[in-house]
Amino acid sequence: MNYPIATPVKKAKKGILSVVFSRTALILTLLAIQLGMMIAMATILRDYRTYMYVVSSVLKAIVLIYIINERGNPVFNMTWILLITIFPAFGTLFYIYVKSEVGSRALGKQLSKRKLEIRKYMKQNPKIIENLRISKPADANLAHYMKYQLGFPVYRNTKAMFFSCGEEKFAALTRELRRAKRFIFLEYFIVEEGYMWSTILDILKEKVQEGVEVRFMYDGMCSISMLPYDYPRKLQKFGIRCKMFSPLHPILSTVQNNRDHRKICVVDGRVAFTGGINLGDEYINRKERFGYWKDTAVLLEGDAVQSFTMMFLQMWNATERKRENYRRYQTKMSEGVKRELGFVLPYGDSPFDHEEVGETVYLHILNHAKKYVHIMTPYLILDNAMLDTLTRTAKSGIEVCIIMPHIPDKWYAFVLAKTYYRELLEAGVQIYEFTPGFVHAKIFVADDDTATVGTINLDFRSLYLHFECGAYIYNNPVVREIEKDFQKTLKKCQSVTLTEVRNQKLTEKICGRVLRMIAPLM
Repeated sequence: MNYPIATPVKKAKKGILSVVFSRTALILTLLAIQLGMMIAMATILRDYRTYMYVVSSVLKAIVLIYIINERGNPVFNMTWILLITIFPAFGTLFYIYVKSEVGSRALGKQLSKRKLEIRKYMKQNPKIIENLRISKPADANLAHYMKYQLGFPVYRNTKAMFFSCGEEKFAALTRELRRAKRFIFLEYFIVEEGYMWSTILDILKEKVQEGVEVRFMYDGMCSISMLPYDYPRKLQKFGIRCKMFSPLHPILSTVQNNRDHRKICVVDGRVAFTGGINLGDEYINRKERFGYWKDTAVLLEGDAVQSFTMMFLQMWNATERKRENYRRYQTKMSEGVKRELGFVLPYGDSPFDHEEVGETVYLHILNHAKKYVHIMTPYLILDNAMLDTLTRTAKSGIEVCIIMPHIPDKWYAFVLAKTYYRELLEAGVQIYEFTPGFVHAKIFVADDDTATVGTINLDFRSLYLHFECGAYIYNNPVVREIEKDFQKTLKKCQSVTLTEVRNQKLTEKICGRVLRMIAPLM
C-alpha cells in the first residue's frame, strides 16, 4: 500500500468571531460558570473554620471509605482519592455530584429497557457454542459470558471483509449504500462536512426517494465545531430520520462524559460495517491533519449482522417513546452451516452495565495466545490489569507487538503513553511507531486464527466511559488478512528502544508522570 497522500489537501478555517459568538461557546461558558460556582462554594465552606471543618472532615471520611469499598477499577478510585486529598472540599463535593449520576441514570434505565426488548431477537444457537467448544474451549467460555451475561450471541455463516484504510472502506460503504432496498442505519462518533460526508449524504437522499428507510445518529460532540446544532432538522427535511446522541446542554451532567464512540452501518440487515473509521475527510486522506491517517474497518455479511442491527436500534430507541417493531429488521438466518467461515461474535460496550466488555475481549486474546499478539492503537493509557497482562504475556515467550502513531493527534496523550514504554519494553513487549503519520486503527490479532476489529482504544475513556462496539472473529479467513496488513504496516514503522525512552526530554517525562496521576480522566 502506498502511504503518501495522493489526494489534494484541503484546509478550512473558521472566523474567530463566529466561534466566540456561537452556541457552543455559550454552552461552554455556562458550563465553566457552573464549575466555577462549585469551586467557589467549596472555598467558602472551607473558610468557616470550626463548624464546617468538622462537617467537611466527616463528609470526606465517609466519601473516602465509600471509594475504598466501591466496586470498580482501583485506578479510578486512586484518582478520586488523590483529588480529594489535594482539594478536600471541592474534591468531595465533586465526587458526590458525579456519583449522583445527574442525567445519566435515566439514560441507563432506558437502555436497560431496550435491551430487554431486543433479547428475543438475539437468540443463541446452542450448537454453535458446542462446536466452538470443540475447536477452542476458551472461546466457548467467552461466548457463554457474552451471551448469558451481556446478550451478545456468537454466529457462524458470516463472511468478513477487512479494509486496511479509510479509502477502501469508503468505496465499499458507498457501494453497499447504493444497493440498499429496505433500510440504512448509520451511527458514528464523528461526522464532518466535506467530500466523504457529502458523497454519502447524496446517496442517502437518493435512497429516501426510492422508499428506503434511512436513520442516522451521531454523537453530540460534533455540534462543537463540525456540524450546526440544528443539523438533524436539516436532514429530516430530506426524509432522513436523524438525531444527535447526548446533545450538549448548558447544564453540568455526568451523561456528557459518556459519548457514543461507536461506528456502525447496517444495510438491509444484510451487511454491517464497524471499525475505527468515522465520516470525515481525514479518514480517507483527502484532508491532512497528522500525516497519513492509518485506520481499519471490517464488513460482515450474513448471520452476525443481526447483532449490529439490534445494537443500533437499542441506542436509537433510548430516547424514543414509540415502541419499535424490531421484527421488521431481522436478518434472515442461514440454516445449518453453509460455508466454513469460523465464528463471529459482535459485541457492544456500555458504561452503564458495570461490565468492561472491550477490556475483557482484549485480555482474553492476550491470556490465550500461543504464539503472538499484534496490536494497533492510537492511545496507550493502561490500567493495572492491562499493563500486567501485556507484560506477563511477553514474559511468557509470546510475541507482543504494539503499533502506535509517530505523529500524535493529542500531545498530552502521547507523552502519557510514553510513561508505559519502559515497563513494557523491559518485559519484552515490542513497540513501534508508524512514521508516515497517525494510527487510528483498533485491532488485536493473534496466532493466525483470532482477531477483533472495532472502535475501542487502549485508554480509560474507551474501556470504561464510552459506548463502543467491535467484532470478535475466530477461525475466519479474514484473520490472515488482518495479520497481513499488520506486517505491511510494520514495514512503515520505526522500533522504539529503551535508549530512546531513557533519552526522552525531561519536560516530556515530567508532563507524562503528572498526567498519569489523572489518567482515568483522560
